[in-house]
Amino acid sequence: MIRTLLRIAVAVAAIAPALSQAEDHPARPTNPYQGRADIAEEGRDLLNQYCAHCHGPNAVQGERPRDLRRLTLRYGDDAISVFWTTVHTGRMNKGMPVWGGVLPDDKLWRIFTFLQSVQTEP
Repeated sequence: MIRTLLRIAVAVAAIAPALSQAEDHPARPTNPYQGRADIAEEGRDLLNQYCAHCHGPNAVQGERPRDLRRLTLRYGDDAISVFWTTVHTGRMNKGMPVWGGVLPDDKLWRIFTFLQSVQTEP
């Protein structure tokens, strides 16, 4: 019994650093529609239906904090993670509702695909 417990303790100690590192650096989401112009058009329609009241038609919004054409400028390579976290958990203190569970992930990815197609160049 003691040997079994020792083996378990050694095994847990061996994998604990990897588990901790995985929690510190969650995997970056991957857009299944990356670069697809046909999906970007659908995403534009979805953005105009669900998001335009705050972010402007076709994502054209003059206020920088709400201008989704600036995601890459603001967040660089983390833009996809920021988008995904924000649409899933919202930012209620800033008026951003939670869309995770309201819209299917497929629609959210279509919106992001459109947003990728209209990013402001540096």
